[in-house]
Amino acid sequence: MFTARKSRLALAGGVSLAAALVLAGCTSSNPLDAPTDDAGSGDETIVIGSQAYYSNEIIAEIYSQALEGAGFTVDEQFNIGQRDAYMPDVESGAIDVFPEYTGNLLEYLDKDATATSPDDVYEALKEALPDGLTALDYAEASDQDTYTVLKSFADENGLTSISDLSKVTTPVTIGAAPEFEQRPYGPAAAKEVYGVDLGFSATGPTTLESLLAGEIQVADIYSADPAFQTEDIVALEDPENIILASNVVPIVSDDLPDGAADVINAISAKLTADELVALNVQSTVDQKSASDIAKKWLADNDL
Repeated sequence: MFTARKSRLALAGGVSLAAALVLAGCTSSNPLDAPTDDAGSGDETIVIGSQAYYSNEIIAEIYSQALEGAGFTVDEQFNIGQRDAYMPDVESGAIDVFPEYTGNLLEYLDKDATATSPDDVYEALKEALPDGLTALDYAEASDQDTYTVLKSFADENGLTSISDLSKVTTPVTIGAAPEFEQRPYGPAAAKEVYGVDLGFSATGPTTLESLLAGEIQVADIYSADPAFQTEDIVALEDPENIILASNVVPIVSDDLPDGAADVINAISAKLTADELVALNVQSTVDQKSASDIAKKWLADNDL
């Protein structure tokens, strides 16, 4: 189904040296001859996939370069498509590592799931995963719905959380894709949980533009959108977790070579919400390649 974009062997010099020693029949006490527990000492190739989505590809590229730097052989199979296209190969083990999103993947696997907070969603996802798959540590970074307002509107009305919208004395309308109105975190949930009365406008792909133009007061914008860095907008807090958490999470095969999970978990520990937005800005605004973006981020984070 897939065509590998590249298959690279990190630490090529070290491998060549080891091969030379074997060919020479070296049996001295040289420490190079001693067995080691280095992470990349195995011969297995780790296949890493990504969605056909620039942000997801950047994360996959970060995983790939970090694993290569640790001595693993990596085969990148990026730009595959959406879940229906890649999940069969993730489940079969044909793909070993895939950057996913906790809430969205949970919904895909269990349509009756009710968890919404980051920790609860993560625990439910681990239970819902098919045999043979494991969810590694999730990152603070997420790509999920938000109730977002102009920073000027937030300042004028003292807004920090969704509940604060109840203090606004003028009509408030939220814009989003048409289906948002019926979502569990849509206007009805805002009314029930936070006591906020919201009008609804099906703005679809023009949601951000409608917010910036003042045509709506609240917008459903994904939390990793570059606009959070390029525009004066702010996502309101959701302390009651009406919005489904969708944190970045690596989904891996149980057959992942020893040491690889530690490399990937170290990435999750440093991938914050603000940093994911910044990575996406480098892609969409600065037009940098996923490879260059990943290389710089890993260097900046001592990974």
